[in-house]
Amino acid sequence: MDLAKVEALAAAEAKWFRDGRPRSMEATSRAVETMPRGVPVSWMDELYDHPPLWVSHGTGSRFWDLDGHEYVDMYIADMSAFCGHAAAPVVRAVCERVAAGSQFLLPSQDALIVAEALAQRYGMAKWQFTLSATQANTEVVRIARVRTGRQKVVVFDGKYHGHLEPTLGIVEDGRVLPEYTGLPAEITAHLRIVPFNDLDAVERALAPGDVALLLTEPAMTNAGFLLPGPGFHDGLRELTRRHGTLLAIDETHTLVTAHSGLTTEWGLEPDLLTVGKSIAGGVPLGAYGMTDEVAEVLRPPAGGAAVSGIAYDEVATGGTLFANALSMAAARAALTEVLTPEAFINTARLGHQLAAGLRAGIDRAGLPWSVNVHGSHAFYFFSPEPPRDARGARDADDPGLRALIRLFLANRGVWESGWWLGPTVSVAHTSQDVAAYLDAIGEFTQAVA
Repeated sequence: MDLAKVEALAAAEAKWFRDGRPRSMEATSRAVETMPRGVPVSWMDELYDHPPLWVSHGTGSRFWDLDGHEYVDMYIADMSAFCGHAAAPVVRAVCERVAAGSQFLLPSQDALIVAEALAQRYGMAKWQFTLSATQANTEVVRIARVRTGRQKVVVFDGKYHGHLEPTLGIVEDGRVLPEYTGLPAEITAHLRIVPFNDLDAVERALAPGDVALLLTEPAMTNAGFLLPGPGFHDGLRELTRRHGTLLAIDETHTLVTAHSGLTTEWGLEPDLLTVGKSIAGGVPLGAYGMTDEVAEVLRPPAGGAAVSGIAYDEVATGGTLFANALSMAAARAALTEVLTPEAFINTARLGHQLAAGLRAGIDRAGLPWSVNVHGSHAFYFFSPEPPRDARGARDADDPGLRALIRLFLANRGVWESGWWLGPTVSVAHTSQDVAAYLDAIGEFTQAVA
């Protein structure tokens, strides 16, 4: 790659982005300056090294910013918009539910339909609902600790399971440290982190017999798109059973790659499974499934509920808005009318069209890059072969180059994360959308070759 070309291109694209579409950003920036301290979207602003796009509306595979610029959405809101923007069955269900009341702190019939749909899809017997996958994973950790009588959790380097304290650690020089500021140092005392695709490291982490839970994605999605090696998941299941550790599979991202997730497609046998993001068509919802044996720990306290301020013999689960009627109605429509087996056949076809086009464009440009794909999701690495673990992914990555790609594509009407995720097609995407993406990314690879 010609570094001089890259530097010149970065300057030109930044100017185009700044000068070619500034009106909504300038207007909103002025509005933000008049707000009280503590802008509610500050974390969105910090995702990128430029001001965020301010969105007006979206439909299907596309969205528009406040100036009317149209984008083919290949980021699909970090996979939470996999149903497509404003999917008609979800819109209809939400409107009907709001008109009939959306929150009662009592279950609706839709909760039964959604639980049954999840049980059939993912093979887990019992289901609980939250508002996000982060909260689902939080409760999964608590349940595992109660079920096993242990405290420690094992995760893989490069993971992301949400902003729950038990997993917010990283490894530096062999030490587990807090991943973010604002976290107490002692949160890492019960956390072990090992490399993905390394069963020997897993064995060492579990050997002391004090690990309650091993939490993993089927394929890792926040360090690129890392696929498991042959026998890796079989080894995880054997090791966790041998050492008395529960195994949880987090399908929050990977559920877009197959109708029943990679758990079912690959024949995995977790004790717990978490989902979220797209299962309610963009309305907040997370959920976790359990085997009957694990679910036995969820029981009301002896003697019933009492006023706060006393200890309960009960797992800390639940929230006022968990399983609210609006989320349940949206999930019922999404799971039964949008996320159908036929929809996943089409997204897999488009995903392979996407990956084949990426590989062809990379080859034409003569770049030493590689591509991983499964179903609707693809990822390109800046290395000749896809890495096997997060360290390899970090060594191969170039955050500045990914930021430039995102800017380059946005200037041509295509939105991609350009950071950790790579492009994904949704249920609403078409071959024409994929072609538009490939044209834009192909123009980029030719420009920097």
